[in-house]
Amino acid sequence: MKYILALDQGTTSSRAILFDSGGSITNIAQKEFAQHFPQPGWVEHDPMEIWTSQSQVATEALTASNLGAGDIAAIGITNQRETTIVWDRETGQPIYPAIVWQDRRTAETCSALKDSGLERTVQEKTGLLLDPYFSGTKVSWILDHVSGARQKAENGELAFGTVDSWLIWNLTGGKTHVTDATNASRTLLFNIHTGDWDDVLLEMLGVPRALLPIVESSSGEIAKVTNLKSCAGIPIAGIAGDQQAALFGQNCFQPGMAKNTYGTGCFLLMNTGDTPVASHNNLLTTVAWKIGNRTEYALEGSIFIGGAVVQWLRDGLGLIKKAEDIEKLAASVSDTGGVYLVPAFAGLGAPHWDPYARGTIVGLTRGTTDAHLARAALEAIALQSGDVLAAMQRDAEIDLEEVRVDGGASRNNLLMQIQADLLGVPVVRPKVTETTALGAAYLAGLGVGIWSNVDEIKNYWQIDQTFNPQQFEDCMSELRTGWDRALNRAKNWVPKTGE
Repeated sequence: MKYILALDQGTTSSRAILFDSGGSITNIAQKEFAQHFPQPGWVEHDPMEIWTSQSQVATEALTASNLGAGDIAAIGITNQRETTIVWDRETGQPIYPAIVWQDRRTAETCSALKDSGLERTVQEKTGLLLDPYFSGTKVSWILDHVSGARQKAENGELAFGTVDSWLIWNLTGGKTHVTDATNASRTLLFNIHTGDWDDVLLEMLGVPRALLPIVESSSGEIAKVTNLKSCAGIPIAGIAGDQQAALFGQNCFQPGMAKNTYGTGCFLLMNTGDTPVASHNNLLTTVAWKIGNRTEYALEGSIFIGGAVVQWLRDGLGLIKKAEDIEKLAASVSDTGGVYLVPAFAGLGAPHWDPYARGTIVGLTRGTTDAHLARAALEAIALQSGDVLAAMQRDAEIDLEEVRVDGGASRNNLLMQIQADLLGVPVVRPKVTETTALGAAYLAGLGVGIWSNVDEIKNYWQIDQTFNPQQFEDCMSELRTGWDRALNRAKNWVPKTGE
């Protein structure tokens, strides 16, 4: 039997997951790495720690399964998107820490571009909005703040990449500088209609073309590993940003099918087929995947803080010892007692797009307990997803029949029930919730012929549990009204320069 190794490089940890040819998990290895917050609103990672942690878990997963490189048909890579790394092509050393997707330091740059009337051009070409979330302004910031970097970039001495590019560069010993269409579509530099980097956007953001990787398909052999002994010779045959990989892993192959991933953030994507659907409700139009010469697209709503609010209750406030403890604590009360928690720790994403928003708790009384805060945190995750889904249905003009869910927090039954009640449609959790890694594995397997087409892959998707709506609509309407009031108090909290 041949196996597929998925490298799942996330925001807080690097993981390696082995799948067999039936799409079942054989082994998982995981290693957390440090988060750096040098200033309020700034989030950084050490690129070398990303690489070493990912290479370590890849070796660990193979060793624990008593497998060698010859047993692995292909490697699939999926990654935290938008996180930006710039490195020296000759030395392979980063010139600055990785600026993480959550980072807000370029908010004023984005505001200035908006004030110049450029957002419509950006949206028409990229499907994105002008927000510090995306890579383009991060690249420009690094070039402007590292001595000599801009000149070196123009001379072709530096390389930019999202995390997939960085991993492949290191896996191949600096021989291969590539990305795929899903990751490229998250940079503000890629034209999703032409399928290439866009000169107008490059000039607008001040990013030299010489920095950029080659854009490949999401499935197909791209390179072979040469710089990691345990994986030497294994073809890298699948690449996709984490949320697109999850859409693929959830078998959302038909237009109108949608999934929601509950990770550090929450990401709701709907397949729109081979036609990009322009959003009129502050969502993103993004590449879902490119296989061969066929590109498929998706509508996406990105929520910056999802499961991270549970980590904050654990690490910041000490209300729980383990993340999974929140379900029992939240279930000990029937409601929040009127408390709303808006987890805008890194601003608000879709459909609000307010980088100046900040976290807010309203409705506190002397009767408020840790249980009320815990339940308010779970409701906040579900309410944010509800905002996105409502916008998505207006854009696509499709009434969803169900939402497929995955990610760590999807194992929280109370959260899933709250989500079903708020959305008013069934929430379906599959047996394999590691769908981000599974999607990367499927893309890699397709790339080397383990599976011949997506119809074959559909046979492996199985339901674990379906959560049907149970609450009355008027109860949910009251909850949403209170949420909207709380949102308004969180928005535009940080004053802009000059205000």
